[in-house]
Amino acid sequence: MEETEGLEESLAGYKEKIPLINKGTLTLDRDLIFVARTQRGYEFEYDPKFEWGCSPTETLLMSLAGCLAIDMVSFLRKMKAEITAYKMDVSGQRNPDPPQYYKSIEMVLNITGKGITPKKVERAIALSQEKYCSVHHTLRKDLKVDIKYDIISED
Repeated sequence: MEETEGLEESLAGYKEKIPLINKGTLTLDRDLIFVARTQRGYEFEYDPKFEWGCSPTETLLMSLAGCLAIDMVSFLRKMKAEITAYKMDVSGQRNPDPPQYYKSIEMVLNITGKGITPKKVERAIALSQEKYCSVHHTLRKDLKVDIKYDIISED
């Protein structure tokens, strides 16, 4: 049996529990600062001046990173990799004129552990990007996402 077979079942634990409708509230706090509250009660502030909170595009970038990371670690664990550390540096290049959408995003993954191979990492990235990362599939089709990785083996 190839070590990447059955990976799709590894997401069943949490993908099945994702609500089909997400809700939240956004409330004007002061000036152009808004407080966002998720349906589960998490709060954060949006601030276009970057003085009191984050911008919507920052959280979008981090949402993409989080979605990919959750998928990848889940798949790598299913492939019998032991992850002891995972860090991603992410940067996005935006269009200079409105709408200032992301034109390209670069992700650099640093994955530490045992049993991690380039084949496993590339398979986990492909599964996330091609099928499972909801955030990725919500973004523009012309968005270029470049993912690089370094494996630090503890074998």
